[in-house]
Amino acid sequence: MAQGRERDEGPHSAGGASLSVRWVQGFPKQNVHFVNDNTICYPCGNYVIFINIETKKKTVLQCSNGIVGVMATNIRCEVVAFSDRKLKPLIYIYSFPGLTRRTKLKGNILLDYTLLSFSYCGTYLASYSSLPEFELALWNWESSIILCRKSQPGMDVNQMSFNPMNWRQLCLSSPSTVSVWTIERSNQEHCFRARSVKLPLEDGSFFNETDVVFPQSLPKDLIYGPVLPLSSIAGLVGEEAETFRPKDDLYPLLHPTMHCWTPTSDLYIGCEEGHLLMINGNTLQVTVLNKIEEESPLEDRRNFISPVTLVYQKEGVLASGIDGFVYSFIIKDRSYMIEDFLEIERPVEHMAFSPNYTMLLIQTDKGSVYIYTFGKEPTLNKVLDACDGKFQAIDFITPGTQYFMTLTHSGEICVWWLEDCACVSKIYLNTLAMVLACCPSSLSAAVGTEDGSVYFISVYDKESPQVVHKAFLSESSVQHVVYDQQGIFLLVGTSEGKVFIINANSSSSFQIIGFTEVAKDILQISTVSLLETDIVKVMVLSSLPEAGRSRLEMFTLPTLLPQVSTTFADERGRLKDEIIHKYLYELEHALSSAVLGFQSNQIYGFCSQVPYICSYLLPEEEHTGIYILKPYKKVQSRQYGPGLLYLSSHGLWLITIAKCGILCIRDVYTLETFAWCRSHSHQGHGIQSMRISMDGQNILVNGRDDGTLVYLKWKYVQYSKQKASTDLSQDELVLTDVKKEIPWIQQKSQEAIKKEVNLFSKKRKEIKQGIKSLSKTILNMMEENDKLENIAKLDQQEFGLDLEELERLHDESQEEVAKIIKDVEMHNLAKSYLAELIKEECWNSMAVKGQALKCFHIPCVVENFPMKARTVEELKELERVLQQKKIEAECLKLRKEIVEAQSGVKLIKQRHEEDDEEEEEEDKTVKYSNLPNYLLGSLSTDFGVDTSLLSSQLELHSREEKINQIILLKDIIYKVKTVFNNEFDAAYKQKEFEIARVKERNVRIREIILDLELEEAVWQPEFEDCEKPERMLVVQDEEITAHKHIKPWHKAKELMVNHEKEHWLLIQDASTRLRALMDMMGGVLEVKKEDILRMVIPQPAFMAKPDAVWTEEERKQFKDYEKKVKELNEERDKYRKSLEAELKKLQNSIQESTQAFDEHLKRLFERRVKAEMVTNQEELKISNLAFSLLLDEELSSREKFLNNYLTRKQHEKSQTSEAVRKSREDLDVYKEHYDNLLAEDKVMDRSFKKEFSEIPGHQVDILYKLFKRRPRISKQKTHSETTSVVPFGELPGSGKLNKDAFAQLMKAMDELDNISNMPEGLDPLVWNHFCMTRRAKVENEQKVKQKAADLLEMATFLQKRVEEEEKVQQEIERVFHELILLQEEKVRFQLNLTIQILLKQGQVELENFQLVLEYSDAILINKNIIEDLNSVIRTQGQKKVASMMESKDVHKRILQIEWEHKKMEMEREDLNQKAWDIQMLFFSRDRQKYLNEPNYEALISIQIGIMEQTIAVLDKTHKKNVENCKKLLKKLGKFSNQKDIANYALSCNLREELVAVSERKDICNAMESRFCHVGQAGLELLSSSDPPTSANQTAGITGSKLTCEKIVKERYENMMQQQKLTNISKQQAEQISILQTEVERLRMKTFPALVPM
Repeated sequence: MAQGRERDEGPHSAGGASLSVRWVQGFPKQNVHFVNDNTICYPCGNYVIFINIETKKKTVLQCSNGIVGVMATNIRCEVVAFSDRKLKPLIYIYSFPGLTRRTKLKGNILLDYTLLSFSYCGTYLASYSSLPEFELALWNWESSIILCRKSQPGMDVNQMSFNPMNWRQLCLSSPSTVSVWTIERSNQEHCFRARSVKLPLEDGSFFNETDVVFPQSLPKDLIYGPVLPLSSIAGLVGEEAETFRPKDDLYPLLHPTMHCWTPTSDLYIGCEEGHLLMINGNTLQVTVLNKIEEESPLEDRRNFISPVTLVYQKEGVLASGIDGFVYSFIIKDRSYMIEDFLEIERPVEHMAFSPNYTMLLIQTDKGSVYIYTFGKEPTLNKVLDACDGKFQAIDFITPGTQYFMTLTHSGEICVWWLEDCACVSKIYLNTLAMVLACCPSSLSAAVGTEDGSVYFISVYDKESPQVVHKAFLSESSVQHVVYDQQGIFLLVGTSEGKVFIINANSSSSFQIIGFTEVAKDILQISTVSLLETDIVKVMVLSSLPEAGRSRLEMFTLPTLLPQVSTTFADERGRLKDEIIHKYLYELEHALSSAVLGFQSNQIYGFCSQVPYICSYLLPEEEHTGIYILKPYKKVQSRQYGPGLLYLSSHGLWLITIAKCGILCIRDVYTLETFAWCRSHSHQGHGIQSMRISMDGQNILVNGRDDGTLVYLKWKYVQYSKQKASTDLSQDELVLTDVKKEIPWIQQKSQEAIKKEVNLFSKKRKEIKQGIKSLSKTILNMMEENDKLENIAKLDQQEFGLDLEELERLHDESQEEVAKIIKDVEMHNLAKSYLAELIKEECWNSMAVKGQALKCFHIPCVVENFPMKARTVEELKELERVLQQKKIEAECLKLRKEIVEAQSGVKLIKQRHEEDDEEEEEEDKTVKYSNLPNYLLGSLSTDFGVDTSLLSSQLELHSREEKINQIILLKDIIYKVKTVFNNEFDAAYKQKEFEIARVKERNVRIREIILDLELEEAVWQPEFEDCEKPERMLVVQDEEITAHKHIKPWHKAKELMVNHEKEHWLLIQDASTRLRALMDMMGGVLEVKKEDILRMVIPQPAFMAKPDAVWTEEERKQFKDYEKKVKELNEERDKYRKSLEAELKKLQNSIQESTQAFDEHLKRLFERRVKAEMVTNQEELKISNLAFSLLLDEELSSREKFLNNYLTRKQHEKSQTSEAVRKSREDLDVYKEHYDNLLAEDKVMDRSFKKEFSEIPGHQVDILYKLFKRRPRISKQKTHSETTSVVPFGELPGSGKLNKDAFAQLMKAMDELDNISNMPEGLDPLVWNHFCMTRRAKVENEQKVKQKAADLLEMATFLQKRVEEEEKVQQEIERVFHELILLQEEKVRFQLNLTIQILLKQGQVELENFQLVLEYSDAILINKNIIEDLNSVIRTQGQKKVASMMESKDVHKRILQIEWEHKKMEMEREDLNQKAWDIQMLFFSRDRQKYLNEPNYEALISIQIGIMEQTIAVLDKTHKKNVENCKKLLKKLGKFSNQKDIANYALSCNLREELVAVSERKDICNAMESRFCHVGQAGLELLSSSDPPTSANQTAGITGSKLTCEKIVKERYENMMQQQKLTNISKQQAEQISILQTEVERLRMKTFPALVPM
């Protein structure tokens, strides 16, 4: 749209006057280039600016389609190429110095070109574009055609350059990559070949990258299957798999910043990390150059140099960094040394040598350009001095039109000579500036700043402007500074909506008259001040964005206002609206600019939302309030975007500028355009401001973002003044006043306040006194209030007099409380939401909640399996698998029946069909019951789970079978957990029953303990939180630590309840009957048996008297009392014993029941361990199956990738084959043309004598010699100085050089064709014919040479294409080979299954823990064969065992009879011995004493007493001995500890000595080996022809020889002895193995091993 508008802008001004661009001032934002030895150029806005270095003369070239994009120059052809910034941009090529367009290049780029580069020889131009194409293109700019192009998506390039020595090489670099592109040519066909440079790591080291597509170093895993590349594991099958690397394998590389070529076609690369790289242009081998540190290194801040730009010079490069220094890198071999070359005041961004290498161009980041000249004084010359930022404002210095001023945002003010834009002087304000205006009546200017000040600058002396005054108006920024046409007033508009009126006359010291308030968003201030009137009309335009309207505020200022300013303003400086006649107007639509007309009270406005320019008529009558203006005249404007209006000094021209960048001059009456100029473009956001001189002949236009200032002039005006530019002066403003300034408006406010204070001082004193008395009264009231009761007290806030402030504080506190409450509520809501999520995930979603059971007496805990309910999808999937398994079982059964029917067994099956049907269900249930669990890989059958539908682990080959097996295994896990959970629930119910029974028995136990008055604690088991986890979700009252907030009505209710209780107790105390019952019977009417322990018989009253005074009746009563007490005590003892027995019985029953439950829970715990083991076993099988599925997917991904890669390579093969075919055809055709041309050349040589057969023979011979003669072309000898400076010399392969050489040859042929070289006696006509023939022959020879060079190039091109085809073919063969290997691996993986087998501990024993992994010599047979063989062995074994048991029983019976006979013999001997003992019985004295002593027991007791005393004495003696032994043991223990410490120290010393001994041994061994080597060297020396030089040498050699021979002999004897012992041990091991085998055979022969079924 924007482009179309700009193109359509032209025709509307046809026939009117026109404006031309006189000069353009701007500073470079891109690199500056040389056009020739003396001219530089750079783009700026819509223009390309050329500067002659010697004369400083500028030439401007304007781009017709807007802002200039990128630019490049060709020094040899003296052409400039640049692109525009429009949609589908073009590249323009202009010649210099004529600035005529040579050609226009149109490509397929959509947005913008980012880089352009000319080749150093030839007519080639390279262009690069970024988003969205990322396309590199090669152009022949003379013929305007694209030779080749290639896209690199995502590759952003910041530098591109041709190899100066070879136009076929192109280097592209970015902050992450460097690539070298080779241009290959075959006749008219060109193509790109890119090669990337492998950059080192950040530390300068190199990383060895592995091949991602065909890795060769992958490990081989014999257990878990093949190991695949990471791209296959990631599942990548496309092109991204070729470059995929995981995050851990990515290492930071060096970041290139700049590159430059060398004469040897090498590259120097500067890196951000400070490294300098050298890259071979042919092999792309990277070398990190070593930095040589000098003895006196650079300063600390310059130790690390990150090159920003590089330029090549002989023996090194020049580099610049961000520190403002230019360094010289002197490179030798693979190292370099840094030297200081030049210091610049600003960081250097670009450097370039002139074509003759006599000058160095240096460009800073600010845009200044320096020229360093080698061998001249001064060496450094500033060609372009850039301003500090873009121009913020401009204005002509009036009176006069020879000078103008510019202002930058940083506060830099420049005075310029208008004729050639030479800077006359500069001044710095050192503050952020906003606007600038020059006074029409005096040589002064006003500058508004961001801090609210206005600086007044005197420009009487253009070469040294000075700040003469400063007015600090307010603290808000100044946005508008406007003088009226006569220069009487200065109007200053601020951001806060105030317009200050200042006396513009410098003699009044720029007096501030006053201010008026307007709307805050001021857009423009316009004034009208005519000579015939004594007032100045002022209009202020502001916007109302809420209403979508604009507001105009108008007021008038009399010219005599400076003399009577005190009457127009109040004490605070505000102008009175009634006196200045202030009126308000509003427009129904928004304006971006408005100006006042000089006549008829007319206003001109530029609409901001619609493309119209309107005029409005002001009402003649006075009005109050807001007046709505209607458009009087409306003209459509072809300018788009927000614009500005300006009136010329004579008021007849209306000048409009807008965002489109077009300036239009319109007639103020008709509003029609009669002159226009596109000085800027919409890409740079159009024009910011413009100024027209007082005479209307000169126009300055300032761009908004492009940084250009354009000087426009009428074409028919002749302006011949010339003035040389003077030296620049940079006078800085030095502020000496360090005090804080106060704005003028605040000063006026303070003065007004002082006057009011003086005027009302008495009244103020009275008010202060009243306030003091009132405060005392309030304080007294507050003291009285503190003494009152709480019910009568007032709040503190009620004593505040400022009710509004109290209300405000109350509202603020309420808002703060509400905010805190809201934050707390949101925090609680977040916590509640999180708790609800956790509860939903971990509790509500569980079909079986997680619980635990604890034993009563032992620390044992059993947990159940928390389980979620199976989803509908899982159930459907399980049902599908079960149905599929049933179908497969039925199919297998039918196939077996068919096979059996074919084999003739069907008849037998029919006889027993009924029996089979009855046993069919039993077979299903016990299908795997007779098989060992190790074949299933788990113990799931122990839980009654049906495993009949599981496939055998040896049959899981396909992906579908593995998935079905996983689903069935998950179902088994679910069933196992369900079985255990059912058992857990039963145990849980049992514990509930036990706890209830314990509670029931504890009731009776508490009663018994209370009756017995025991202090025993009653054991009461309870469920813990882990057993009832739902209690964790409920917060109990005792868990809350904070105090509960009780509302007042709750408190009242509690008080009422307490009062009712007290009243009831009073009523109870009043009951005399109840009190008597409590006193007499203990509160009961019947005595129970349980109360017998508390029963007490009252004593008779007479027992208080002495016994002597008792009567008989009383004594009888006392005996009755004692009898009753005795009976009561007996009853109490009996009852106590019965209670104790009952208590013990209850406790024992509780103990037995709880212990029985603990035993049951222990068994349940073992069941839980077994269930968890089964679950883990099944999960392990699932993990193995899942891993096999994953590996299967990886293999499939690898196969897909290889197939895709093969497809791409086959497509590439077809392309290369097509290229080879086409190249071969072109070569054949071209060779045919070459052969024809060569034949023509030979024909011309042979037919020479025939053509001149009419002349004499000797003349023919002379002419033939002249025909063969060729002129000698003298090569231009370059100056030795230039040759020594220019590093690249004469560039080879240049088409221009070839054309120049051919032109010189033709020029030399003209000399040979001169008539003076004609032989004597030859006819001139024959000579002319001879010259024409010779010239044709020379031209034909040149064509043959050119054709031969082209033919060689085409042959080279064909050879490269053939090599590429062979390389692609090798890749294809490699892919085929990889696919075959992958297929073999896939088949091997599908056949090699992972089987899970259960093994009992101790069942399998391996020697040295060597697990056999290779089964290459094993065979796989049917297990039925082994089972049949085992059944036969088992039968024979049973028979043998039966016979052995029978023989064993016979032998046992024989032994039993022999034992009985022996027993009888021994009994006979015993009887004989007893008879003999009776006969020989001895009657001792002790026996006689026992029979004769009457008090034998007393005698024995006396003896026992004596023995006890003796034992006591012995015991005491024994204890003393024990104490002595303990003391002795303690001493010995201390002594033992001391010895242990000493032994430890000795062991440490021994370890150190052992280390020292081992080191000595190593040293001795090393010395012996050295002596051995020395001896060998001595032998060699002896064997050489030279004899020893001395006797000492001969003796040393002999000694070394003998030592070496001794050592060798000892080692040989040791080796022989070791070999002999090894042989003996081998023989013994073989004999032992033979004997073991024989023993095992004999043992198996006697007791055969039976295989369990």
